[in-house]
Amino acid sequence: MSSHLSWMIIRNNNAYLLKKRNINKPFSTEPNNLINVSSYRFSGLIHRKSVGLVAAPDSKGFTVVCKKFKASHKPAKSVTKRTMKAGPRRSLYKLKRLLKANRFRSDIRKAALRRASAVLRSQKPLPVKKARAKKTE
Repeated sequence: MSSHLSWMIIRNNNAYLLKKRNINKPFSTEPNNLINVSSYRFSGLIHRKSVGLVAAPDSKGFTVVCKKFKASHKPAKSVTKRTMKAGPRRSLYKLKRLLKANRFRSDIRKAALRRASAVLRSQKPLPVKKARAKKTE
């Protein structure tokens, strides 16, 4: 089935759709949706090749979830996972290379890098603020 036909079937009714939040822009909680917006472009369910990013289980780095087209009729084998925790700069570079080498869709590369950056930024410890000393007279 083509991706356009799949989108026409599931765009208004699916389990991942969040319509109550905002009327203008419905959100989606589906896997492999990089920006969590319900749209044809970012849908992770209908495209042959899709990429998802989640935080690593040990909260150090992120896990790249890629969907393979060749095993699309075998759901357990159609997903590959790679954990990247070599450091923020190196991990982002490896992700960029991975997406380019495997010829994933070029229109979602920037969204994938932004999502990975956000995940890495969320894992960074917050700076501790020093308490100011009180002046006594």
